[in-house]
Amino acid sequence: MAAAEKLTGLKKAAILLICLGEDLATQLMRELTDEEIFKVTRCMADIEHIPDDLKKRIVEDFELAAESQAGLVVKGQEFAKKLIAGTGSKARENSLMKQFVTGTEARPLETIAKMHPSMVAGLLEREHPQTLALVLSTQATEHAGAIIAKLPEDKRADVVYRIATLDTVSPAVIDRIEEALSKEIGIVVGAQEQREVGGLKKVVEILDSMTDNLDGEILECLEEVEPEMVEDIRKMMFTFDDLCTLDGRSIQMILREVNNDSLTMALKTASDEIKAKIFANMSSRAADMIKDDLEAMGPVRLSEVETMQQTIVKIAMKLEEEGKLVLGRGSGGDEFV
Repeated sequence: MAAAEKLTGLKKAAILLICLGEDLATQLMRELTDEEIFKVTRCMADIEHIPDDLKKRIVEDFELAAESQAGLVVKGQEFAKKLIAGTGSKARENSLMKQFVTGTEARPLETIAKMHPSMVAGLLEREHPQTLALVLSTQATEHAGAIIAKLPEDKRADVVYRIATLDTVSPAVIDRIEEALSKEIGIVVGAQEQREVGGLKKVVEILDSMTDNLDGEILECLEEVEPEMVEDIRKMMFTFDDLCTLDGRSIQMILREVNNDSLTMALKTASDEIKAKIFANMSSRAADMIKDDLEAMGPVRLSEVETMQQTIVKIAMKLEEEGKLVLGRGSGGDEFV
């Protein structure tokens, strides 16, 4: 360990708290803010041994009387967790412990979340589709969609099907998968909690994030073997084209959340039916301006258009979650009386 002069104030504080012992250190921790506790416990996690001379110097620097003793051999992570356990309310303890564990244990599934989709696909493409499904169901929607897009074409529909049929997964299963992944990406794993993964909702979110009509291709392949599941998925999906199914009031509510530039981009590849629906629910002046912008617009990337369309879809779905409108999905929506 570095000499006392080279240590940061945070490192010195962490060493001092360890030297004071759990009881006294816990009392002192109660006077710290959550941010300060998070920083100092993170620092403690890296400490395994405190040389005797360093311990003495740290104690002297903080002007505390301490009895001379041999250097301490400590388990920094365990000590830090015990201190967090004595910081006050259970809610605060849980919050701090979650931050501490997240910050000190790099798990394979968390590492995959930061890797490029092509790299993840290359890493996982030889895995069993069920393993692939479980791993992808733990990832953020857009990241999972990008990874699926990089998988071999003959695996995509099977993986999506398996994600749709996943439910709650035991910690033992997740641990086994993370242990296997750790051999590939060199990460040591710790304990895991039971968690809910997959399901139709996850599949819908992943498919909604895809571009280049990849979602349609996957659904077509899946429909050949699981037509009922695909029907359920389609009922849950809401696409830009489904804006036609909304009433004028709902369209106007969505348009209030969208600026003209974004709307113009989204309408670049829209059908005449969609354009007519949009223009009918805005002022003539605003509609004419967007029509002029569309005529003057040069070539643009299809991905940019699809991104803007998806942004508008997300706005519509957010408004539905807030109870401000009801979305009609495809042709299978509920009938209103």
